[in-house]
Amino acid sequence: MNRRHFVKTSGLIAAITRLPAHTWLMTSNKESKLIKIKSVRLNFEREKLLRPFGFKGNYLTELWQTAVGLTSESGNRSFGLGTQSVLYGDADLFASCSEVTGNAMMYQLTKRALQCVQQTPFEDPIDLLEKIFDPVTDAAHEITGKQNINPNFIYNALVSVDNAAWMAYAAENGINSFDTLIPEHYKSSLSARHKKIAVMYQIPYAMPMNELVKASELGYFVFKIKAGFPGSQEEMLRGDIGRLSLIHDTLKHKQTDHTANGKLIYTIDANGRYEKKETLMRYLDHARKIGAFDQIQLFEEPFVESNNDFVDDTGLRIAADESVHTEKDAIKRLDQGYSVLVLKGIAKTLSQSMKIARLAFQRKAITICADLTVNPILIDWHKNLCCRLQSFPGIDMPMMETNGDMNYVRWKEMERFHPLHQASWTKAKNGVFELDDDFYRNSGGIFQSSAHYQELLAKPNK
Repeated sequence: MNRRHFVKTSGLIAAITRLPAHTWLMTSNKESKLIKIKSVRLNFEREKLLRPFGFKGNYLTELWQTAVGLTSESGNRSFGLGTQSVLYGDADLFASCSEVTGNAMMYQLTKRALQCVQQTPFEDPIDLLEKIFDPVTDAAHEITGKQNINPNFIYNALVSVDNAAWMAYAAENGINSFDTLIPEHYKSSLSARHKKIAVMYQIPYAMPMNELVKASELGYFVFKIKAGFPGSQEEMLRGDIGRLSLIHDTLKHKQTDHTANGKLIYTIDANGRYEKKETLMRYLDHARKIGAFDQIQLFEEPFVESNNDFVDDTGLRIAADESVHTEKDAIKRLDQGYSVLVLKGIAKTLSQSMKIARLAFQRKAITICADLTVNPILIDWHKNLCCRLQSFPGIDMPMMETNGDMNYVRWKEMERFHPLHQASWTKAKNGVFELDDDFYRNSGGIFQSSAHYQELLAKPNK
């Protein structure tokens, strides 16, 4: 991708943004009935982590699980879950207050969003999200006192609302499968039906090396390395280089049957911590020096969001994650040489992820799905998206990160909250999720009720 192409396609960006996004994306869809929500429910519970979970130059110790209930005027009830991650949503806000305070602010934003939902009839969840996003943004400014709040904070607060809206849309239109849930205009970009998904095994800052050895012995073959260590840019680079050396020394002789050369796959994720391209190139030079470069198949979101460097000369696939909030952002990054778009239906809403997936398909960009350390039910929401994407180059399957099992204190108990927790496709085997006809027939269980979270919703609102 060159600079001339970037200038040329800027006209396309302008043309797109002159139209309401929903008009541009949904013109071919048949008319849906107007859905009106008469009452809402909201609650949450706190889930502790086994150890401080490090990324974006900071550490999480717990994640709040939010549950949303909607009742339409026609009497249909729907349910949606979300996992809050203030550190992912806005790292500056996370650093400026206590962890509990940050979570409380995001929860209050979800509550305000539900007030908007009650006042906003909608045809489908994409329509709803577009209608409420501006007033919810205004509420975010008010709640946090931060006028430059990162849009990811807002989208994260909307995940449980969006998921509940998709279930309301399904109930109102007699839909009972994910395939029929996908609006017509998005079906071509979500048309695959994979039998396997490669699991990206996450390596946060503090993970001990014996856990990597165990993971490789269990068959994991894609390892996602968290970069962007805390501290100044020089301190960060020293930490990242030292960590890569330690990880590669631990894994370099491990083998897998899933790649042509038998070597494991590395991906790196800096979560926007690198300020300059020069710093990234120094990291990659070190990777070459220790023999790890050829195993690195992509580098996720290396730069701070304001960085606009072209990356088509790095010799590596560069992925955009946090900096892509809308289709306009995605076009900008693709024209700067980014070749991978990270989809996070469990962090930025399924509605936004469908839009980005469609654009990626049109532009022949690679897509992967990354985690937010979500609960077991949300993993299967995300699988429904991931299994319909195109395969990642070099392996005959798409890739998806999931790391809840290695981070939550109550993971085994949380698994039982899943209505189909005994299904074989809920567990990774030999580094992959194996998806059979039962998975597709049940859409990963997302249309079925979770007794635990329904009981949570029945309790007094917090």
